[in-house]
Amino acid sequence: MKKKCLKKTDNLWVLFNGEEYVIGLTKAAQDDLGTITFASVPKLGQEFTKGDTLIELEAEKAVNEYVSPLTGTVSSVNEKLEQNVDVLNDEDEMNAWIISLKDVNVEEFDDLV
Repeated sequence: MKKKCLKKTDNLWVLFNGEEYVIGLTKAAQDDLGTITFASVPKLGQEFTKGDTLIELEAEKAVNEYVSPLTGTVSSVNEKLEQNVDVLNDEDEMNAWIISLKDVNVEEFDDLV
């Protein structure tokens, strides 16, 4: 089994925690957006192909869509995010996780920087 590994795209980070691939919003993306006021969150069991729209975020500066860096199936959703979008405005970007994916194409993860 692979050990834990963190990789980043322009706006998202991906952490392989030994079991799942957790995807969250980078601090840089948080700063670019300003205060996030709304998030459309994927549903448990939803399938994504790399490049599909993963989440849409509304903020004081813009409305942005972020695409999935991986192909996989949503295995968990940040419950705190579903209740309060302010989780994505947190100073600690690791608290700004959105979803976890399973059944991921590992080669796509390996190709991330």
